[in-house]
Amino acid sequence: MQRGSPAVSTTVIGAGSASNRRVLGASLAGTAVEFYDFYIYGTAAALVFPQLFFPNSSPSAQLLQSYATFAVAFFARPVGAAFFGHFGDRIGRKSTLVASLLTMGLSTLLIAFLPTYAVAGWIAPALLCLLRFGQGFGLGGEWGGAALLAVENAPPGWRARFGMFPQFGAPVGFIASNGLFLLLGLWLTAEDFQAWGWRLPFLASAILVALGLWVRLKIGETPAFQKAMAEREASHVPMAEALKRHPGALLGGTFAVVACFAIFYLSTAFTLGYGTTTLGYGRAEFLGVQLGAIPFLAVGIAAAGYWSDATNPRWVLMAGCAGTVLIGFLMGPMMEAGSMAWIWAWLSMALFIMGFVYGPLGAFLPDLFPARVRYTGASLAFNVGGIIGGGLAPMAAQYLAGHGGLSLVGYYLVAAGVLSLAGLLPLKERREPE
Repeated sequence: MQRGSPAVSTTVIGAGSASNRRVLGASLAGTAVEFYDFYIYGTAAALVFPQLFFPNSSPSAQLLQSYATFAVAFFARPVGAAFFGHFGDRIGRKSTLVASLLTMGLSTLLIAFLPTYAVAGWIAPALLCLLRFGQGFGLGGEWGGAALLAVENAPPGWRARFGMFPQFGAPVGFIASNGLFLLLGLWLTAEDFQAWGWRLPFLASAILVALGLWVRLKIGETPAFQKAMAEREASHVPMAEALKRHPGALLGGTFAVVACFAIFYLSTAFTLGYGTTTLGYGRAEFLGVQLGAIPFLAVGIAAAGYWSDATNPRWVLMAGCAGTVLIGFLMGPMMEAGSMAWIWAWLSMALFIMGFVYGPLGAFLPDLFPARVRYTGASLAFNVGGIIGGGLAPMAAQYLAGHGGLSLVGYYLVAAGVLSLAGLLPLKERREPE
């Protein structure tokens, strides 16, 4: 079918129908809430958790311990991916997405009520790790289901543009989380923020979770899942089937997502901690710079979505990997130039490039697997890749920066780009009839 044919005009009308708007709104709202929950933890881990939940020692040691709890969720995410993927491939996308959102939301809310190390000793960081595991467990089932909700409802020729809507949850959630932390930092004294103000973003998550649930409960099951269940019995053990029949897609898909996680958590959680300690910038000042850079992620996601539908998601992801290598080499010189303008420029560039290694994933990863194991396969690849690219990134970067400066951290980013490119090279999307 030619792109300029009359049939395409009909498709475009279908793409903007009321039912599709509800689907896209539900995929975006849910991931925005989930990413908000995830990011308020990352922000707190850089700003307040080191002093509140760990014994007195050097600031660097406390920050490393805090980043270690940050990593816990990434190891929980594949467990959640396997669990929620199992039910998502057997009973449906919608109900599984509701359960994952509730799991994530409850874990986040309970963090607001945790005692500190000064009050409870080792119990405080232990409980923090437990709830952080719950956050990761819930998010492990979130992204894959939200991506399927979008792409399995997409009209022909619109898969990448539909698939980019869950990805917009990342900048929306980041703006909400860091924006709230910035406002609290401006409204409260440093003592009040440290004593109780940091708990407010975690309490506010309950409101956002309720909104996300309301939106998701108004949608139906995806046509692709209904068709798969009508044609064949559901997979008894989706994870085992995905591992046995699609190992190449799982392995390649896992490596393909490493670059997007590395860029994001190095340009957000790590740079916030490093900028407010080693570089000596104020908390509100650095949060403001990050908020000024995050819109470039949204622009990159949108550009990548349109480019992916015009060509294919794999080529766009590979172009993004090349850009990741470039920004890795530029990280040290630009971040250590002694100017917030240069820091903003590097953050903006990095997040824009992230749009090209993140935006197309909503269409690319699901297309690697058949519908009967798609929830499990896409979720596992995305979340195992998150361990490699994001879970250990802040800790590794903090160590590398302390032993060689930001140039070494930049080389870490270069390696992530090369690894994702290596994962993408042998892969081809599975294009099923739409």
